[in-house]
Amino acid sequence: MSGDSQSTTIADAARRETDAPSSKLAKFDARAPLTLDSGATLGPWQIAYETYGTLNAGKTNAVLVCHALTGDQYVASTNPLTGKPGWWSKMVGPGRPIDTDVYFVICANVLGGCLGTTGPATTNPETGMPYGLSLPVITIRDMVRAQARLVDHLGIDTLFAVAGGSMGGMQVLQWAASFPERVFSAIPIATSARHSSQNIAFHEVGRQAIMADPNWAGGAYLTKDLRPTKGLAVARMAAHITYMSDESLHQKFGRNLQDREDLTFGFDADFQIESYLRHQGMTFVDRFDANSYLYVTRAMDYFDLAGEFDGQLARAFQGTKTRFCIMSFTSDWLFPTAESRAVVKALNAAAANVSFVEVDSDRGHDAFLLDVPEMFRTVRGFVTGAAKARGIPAPGGRD
Repeated sequence: MSGDSQSTTIADAARRETDAPSSKLAKFDARAPLTLDSGATLGPWQIAYETYGTLNAGKTNAVLVCHALTGDQYVASTNPLTGKPGWWSKMVGPGRPIDTDVYFVICANVLGGCLGTTGPATTNPETGMPYGLSLPVITIRDMVRAQARLVDHLGIDTLFAVAGGSMGGMQVLQWAASFPERVFSAIPIATSARHSSQNIAFHEVGRQAIMADPNWAGGAYLTKDLRPTKGLAVARMAAHITYMSDESLHQKFGRNLQDREDLTFGFDADFQIESYLRHQGMTFVDRFDANSYLYVTRAMDYFDLAGEFDGQLARAFQGTKTRFCIMSFTSDWLFPTAESRAVVKALNAAAANVSFVEVDSDRGHDAFLLDVPEMFRTVRGFVTGAAKARGIPAPGGRD
C-alpha cells in the first residue's frame, strides 16, 4: 500500500471513529444535557472510554487517567488507528506503577476530542452534518464535568486516584477542586494551575497555521471533503518543539544532515531535525481532527484554576482531604518546575496532604510519557501508600 493510500485509509477510519469508536461508549440523550462554562448546553452527547482491570466489590479501586492534548482513551491498549501501543503503557498495566491487576483504570477521550467523544467532527443530530465550529467552546472544567458523568454512569461514587500529565494534569487539578469529596488521591504531572502567556502564544501560532490553510474552509472542511493537512502539520511541528528540551534535540539530532553528505543550498530537509518534524506533522494529520486541535488548545488556554476562586489558588483546595503527589521535570520549559511549586504552595496554604518531586531528566516536557524510572518509582510509592490508607491491597510488580 502506498503512503498516500495508507494515509487516506487512516483518515477514513478516523472519521468513523468520531461517531462510532472502537472503544466503549456512554451516550446521554437530550434529557441529560451537559451544561458548559460558556452557558451553552450540549445534548445529546457521548463520551468514549476504555477500562482496564476489575472494579472491586466496594468500588474503592477506580483510577481515572486523564490524557494530554492530543492523547486518547487508549492509555494501555492498542490504538485502532495507528496500531501503536497505549500512550502510557509504561505507567498503566499489569505490574506497572498503576497496576491493573489491582486497580480498575478508566480513561476517556476528552470533550472536544475526535475519537468518539462529542467534538467538532461529531455528527450534529439536528443537522446530520459535523458540528464544526458550531460546537460551543469547551473548557477543562467542561471536560471534567463530562468525565464525572461517565463515572456516575459506571456507578462509582469516589475515585481512588485521578492521574495525568500536561493537559491531563490540568484535569486532575480541576477534579480535585470541583469534586474534592470524590477524589481520594491526585497525581498531576508536568502541569500548571493556569496556562502561561507563552504557552497561549504557541497555541495561537498553531491555530493560525490551521486557519490559514485554504482547505480549512472556515472550519467546514468535512462537509466539503477537504482536509487542512498542511496547516495542521505545521501546528503539530511547532508544538512538538516545545515538548522537547534543547539538550534532547542536540543529543538526538545535533546538526546532522538527512541522507546526504553536503548542504543542498535549497529548502529541502537538509537536516535530520527538519525531516523529523515533517514526519511528526504528516503522521499526526492522519489521526487527529484539525478543528479538535483548535478546541482542545483553547481549553488549555482558558484554564486558570485560581480565576474560579477570586485569584487565590489556595481557596481551590480549601478543606480538601485529597492526597496529592505532584511531579515536575528539570528540563521541562513548557511547564517548568516553578508552575508545580506554585500549586504545592497553594496546597500547603490549604493544609493539604501533598508531596512534591522534581525529577532530574533531560527529556523535556515529554518526559512524563517516556521511560523515566524515578517517575515510575515515585508514582508506585505514592499509590502504594494511598492504597494502604484506603484499605486496598498493596500492588506488587516492578519498575
